[in-house]
Amino acid sequence: MDTYEQQAYEDVQVWLRKLKKPSSMTQTFTKNIQSRMNNLVPKKFHHLMGQAVKQMVEGVLNGSEYLPKGDYKKAKTLREADEKLQELIPVFQKGAAAEGAGTGAGGIFLGAADFPLLLGFKMRFLFSAAQIYGLDVYDFRDRLYMLHLFQAAFSSPEKRCETADRLENWEEYISDKPRKISMAAEWDWTSFQQQYRDHIDLVKLLQLMPGFGAVIGAAANYRLLGQLGEAAKEGYRLKWLHSKE
Repeated sequence: MDTYEQQAYEDVQVWLRKLKKPSSMTQTFTKNIQSRMNNLVPKKFHHLMGQAVKQMVEGVLNGSEYLPKGDYKKAKTLREADEKLQELIPVFQKGAAAEGAGTGAGGIFLGAADFPLLLGFKMRFLFSAAQIYGLDVYDFRDRLYMLHLFQAAFSSPEKRCETADRLENWEEYISDKPRKISMAAEWDWTSFQQQYRDHIDLVKLLQLMPGFGAVIGAAANYRLLGQLGEAAKEGYRLKWLHSKE
């Protein structure tokens, strides 16, 4: 392990410890407010979001719609991979921001369309970044890893802690998992979509309001892609370092 990888290893350990931190009073307060606001959103909207997440999970585990269209080859070194990722993140952030501005301008009904579109941006980003770090996007186990990184970025403190433990012991977790793409019963998408919905920021819910939803939608999508970018960087670094052991 060279000096750069040693520093990366330490950064990954800091990230894992952050994932394992219990919820703060601020987070608990924010969650309570979000729960109340969620109750004000029409049930049809929640249904649409649940279906979008289900389709996304099925697409990740068993489909090809998120396969990268660009030429994302595995980097020769971890430093090179990190540099390529830092170039990739703002590309997807700008795309997601533009999409959020467009749908946010239309209020709750057009805003509802933003959720599946944003999910698509997020998963295409994870697939593209995965190839840079040498993951096999045709390997069912590596696709599961991507879903865990998504959950590390967008879930409750309790679920993030559970996810961190699983990422640290990944080889043990996948020891009985097939390499071949298989939908199987490997993922509880209902819990997954509940975690994701509950994590969506108050500012994201405000995107549904006519008038100023465009500005909020653009800013929220930009920030959420950045949040996923952090999880991807540290999570893929962890995978890279484990592969060298």
